[in-house]
Amino acid sequence: MSAPPSLKPPATAAATAASHRAAAVLRTAGLRGTCVRPTQRLRCSTAAAVGASTEMSVPLNWAERALKELGSLPDNDTFCLMALSPLDGRYDHFMRDLMPFFSEFGLIRYRVLIEVKWLLKLSQIPEITEVPPFSEEAELFLDGIIQNFSIDDAKEVKKIEKVTNHDVKAVEYFLKQKCSSNPEIAKVSEFFHFACTSEDINNLSHALALKEGVNTVMFPAMVDICKAICSLATQNAHHAMLSRTHGQPASPTTMGKEMANFAARLSNIGKSFLEVKILGKFAGAVGNYNAHVVAYPEVDWPKVAEEFVISLGLQFNPYITQIEPHDYISKLFNVFTQFNNVLTDFDRDMWSYISVGYFKQIAKAGEVGSSTMPHKINPIDFENSEGNLSLANPILSALSMKLPISRLQRDLTDSTVLRNLGVGLGHSLLAYKATIRGISKLQVDESRLAEDLEKTWEILAEPIQTVMRRYGIPEPYEKLKELTRGQAVTKDSMQKFIDGLDVPEEVRSKLSKLTPHSYTGLAEDLARNIDKWIDLESGFKTK
Repeated sequence: MSAPPSLKPPATAAATAASHRAAAVLRTAGLRGTCVRPTQRLRCSTAAAVGASTEMSVPLNWAERALKELGSLPDNDTFCLMALSPLDGRYDHFMRDLMPFFSEFGLIRYRVLIEVKWLLKLSQIPEITEVPPFSEEAELFLDGIIQNFSIDDAKEVKKIEKVTNHDVKAVEYFLKQKCSSNPEIAKVSEFFHFACTSEDINNLSHALALKEGVNTVMFPAMVDICKAICSLATQNAHHAMLSRTHGQPASPTTMGKEMANFAARLSNIGKSFLEVKILGKFAGAVGNYNAHVVAYPEVDWPKVAEEFVISLGLQFNPYITQIEPHDYISKLFNVFTQFNNVLTDFDRDMWSYISVGYFKQIAKAGEVGSSTMPHKINPIDFENSEGNLSLANPILSALSMKLPISRLQRDLTDSTVLRNLGVGLGHSLLAYKATIRGISKLQVDESRLAEDLEKTWEILAEPIQTVMRRYGIPEPYEKLKELTRGQAVTKDSMQKFIDGLDVPEEVRSKLSKLTPHSYTGLAEDLARNIDKWIDLESGFKTK
């Protein structure tokens, strides 16, 4: 088939100067900066079977390949200096793993995948005789479009969009041009986008981006945080520490037990992701298969749509308007904000522990803490994390609140909002990486922990008055209140009080041996056993 009117055929790579190639990629693909080889986390494989008779899996190493392409382009430091968003500028090197999924390039590629898979699905429906089953060669050709989709391909789509002023239609025209060299596919190329509204393509594209981006990049970083905090818990299980409730000295704990609290909270939130079903719809302009039924009334279109959506690794939503209502995105992002809230709590506590000297920070050669005070090592990683979480959560909350609302059968307000899925996740990822860096620099200062405990013998008022209650001594609370409140309490004054208690000798002996350092209850055991309560294998997954 010939190219649509006024659309130029795809330009070859050789026809474009290298400098223009780099600029065009930056403008249209949404990928920033030079790139090193991405982490192995990008090696995710989700099979996307197109039907019972033909199963064509699409390994997601395309994300790694896209980043390699980006890395081969000329350096883009100038663009990073001019970027409006720090995610694409100052922090672009932290965002590379997310780029393939939530960039303009990623959205275009997902659209291409959906359009190609839909044509293949149509070829497997017996009633649609106009699209007969494809030969093995034709299927391989179509599969190659998906697997080999490149930044240059995305650029071609953007060129077409300049003419069409419609991003999804540009993908359809791109595919027609791409397949014009294959006669078997060219004959049926008008069935690209058959009976589809743009939102049929877009909702599945965003769903795949969320499922693959979250599972491949976000969840591993969240699991790393949980593991790092678990390690803090077990390694520091025995380090007694003064607690502070309302900012005042309170019953001792151990540093490890306080870390275990956060590990348990974060891992429990991780299990909530299992309740989120990533949904997709494929029912046409207003969700009723109107055009489908007119063209092929004998086809069971709801069944076909369900099979197609499930084949992509998504779950099917049968009741929709023009759009999938995005309720699952709201639920997904609400869980992210909950995780981020707890992590903010952790960041602030770590900042406080560093502030009072309970943790030292391991110095890194060459780093400057303060521009004027050479002695300082600032807790910048925890501050960076807290700051980015304070941006991530309002964005995720705004998406969660806005996306489920659309006037009547559909308005367009969700379209521009959906392009920010990666922004809230990007600030979250930046925070996660900062927290992990901060944890890696920590070292407990045992002498500071011991120093504060030694100054606060008054905290033994709690166990002593509790024992007094057991042995029927009247007004135990009031007696300890008189001894300790507003008074300087020392080891000697506390011992003198214990000596005067009317309790069995063996009880006095045990109380005499009690110190602020040893009065930690079961904190050490609770910290050492945290691994028994943490299940990271069954959490941090979506359906």
